[in-house]
Amino acid sequence: MTQVEIGRGKNGRRAYALDEIGIVPSRRTRDPEEVSIAWQIDAYRFDLPLVVSPMDSVVSPKTAIEVGRLGGLAALDLEGLWTRYEDPTSLLAEVAELQGDAATRRLQEIYSAPIKEELIGRRIEEIRAAGVTTAVRLSPQRTVQYHKAVIDAGVDIFVIRGTTVSAEHVSGRAEPLNLKQFIYELDVPVIVGGCATYTAALHLMRTGAAGVLVGFGGGASHTTRTVLGVVVPMATAISDVAAARRDYMDESGGRYVHVIADGGMGTSGDIAKAIACGADAVMVGSPLARAVEAPGHGFHWGSEAHHPELPRGKRVQFGTVGTLEQILHGPSSVADGSMNLMGSLRRTMATAGYSDLKEFQRVEVVVAPQQP
Repeated sequence: MTQVEIGRGKNGRRAYALDEIGIVPSRRTRDPEEVSIAWQIDAYRFDLPLVVSPMDSVVSPKTAIEVGRLGGLAALDLEGLWTRYEDPTSLLAEVAELQGDAATRRLQEIYSAPIKEELIGRRIEEIRAAGVTTAVRLSPQRTVQYHKAVIDAGVDIFVIRGTTVSAEHVSGRAEPLNLKQFIYELDVPVIVGGCATYTAALHLMRTGAAGVLVGFGGGASHTTRTVLGVVVPMATAISDVAAARRDYMDESGGRYVHVIADGGMGTSGDIAKAIACGADAVMVGSPLARAVEAPGHGFHWGSEAHHPELPRGKRVQFGTVGTLEQILHGPSSVADGSMNLMGSLRRTMATAGYSDLKEFQRVEVVVAPQQP
C-alpha cells in the first residue's frame, strides 16, 4: 500500500471517499427488471439492502413500519425521544422551528429527560404488531442497562451503534461491555459498529456479530471530523472492512459477517459505490429525512447533536422531496439522485452487467475525482 509523506516525521496512507471513485461497466448489460437487490442477514430476508439509521429525525415507530412494508429495515433509537416521552410529536415539531445555535442547546435540554424502560417494550411491541422485522439501537454504554427489556419485548435484530465501537474498550470508571460474551448470550442477531479499519473490524467480527457497521454514522449531520479530527474516507473504509470479512471467513471456517456501510451516502450513486466497494447493505439517514412522513419535518440530526458535554453533530435542514415510497422506489421527479434510490441501484447493476449484490461487489472501480 502506497504511503504518502505528510512530513519528515509522519507518513500516511492515501484514502478515498465515495465521490472520488467511479464504477466501470463490464462487457455486458442487463435489463433492470432482471436484477435482484435482495439481502438476507441471519434468518431475515429483505427486498432491499437498506437499513434506515436510528435517528429521531428519520425513524419513528410509524416510519419503521412503513419502511418494513416497502422492503427495508429501520432501526428505532431506544435512547431517543420515543423512549423518553409518551408522545414526542410536539417536541419534534419544536425542533424544526429552532433557530441557529439555539437548536443545539434546546436539543440537549430535550434529550436530558430520562429513558423510561416501559416505553422500550411498548415501542418494540408497536412495530412487531405490524408484522415487520423489528430492529432497535442502543449505544454500548446503555446496552447492559436496557438489553433485557429489549429482548423481553421480542426484538428481531439488535443494533449496538456508536461513533466508534471497539471490541477492547478500556475504562477505569466502569466495567466495559464485553461484546463477545454479551453477543454469545443473546438469541438474536447483533449488528455492531461503527468501525473504519481492517483490524477493528476483524476484532468486532470475532465477537460473533452478524453484521459490522462501517463508518462513524451521522453522515451529513455529524461534525466528528471538525470536533475530534477523526475521519476515514468511506470508499477506503468499506474496502478495508470487506477485506477483514474475507479473512475472517477463512479464519472461522466459513462464517460470513455482513458489512453495512453507515453514513456519508446522500445519493443513489453513493449507495451503489458503497456496495461496489464491498458492502452487503447500507445504513442511510439523510435521504429518508427528506420524506414527507419523516418525523423531523425536513430537518435531520443524530445522537451526536445532543451530547451533553461535547456535541459532534448539528441539525441540518434538507426540506422534503416526496414520500418514503417515492424516495425508495420512485418515480423520481428530480435528477440529483435523491429519489428512487433502489431503482437507481438496480439500473447501476444492470448497466454494469451484474444480476445480484454479491456479484456486483466484484465490479471494477476506478479513481475518478469529481470535476470542479
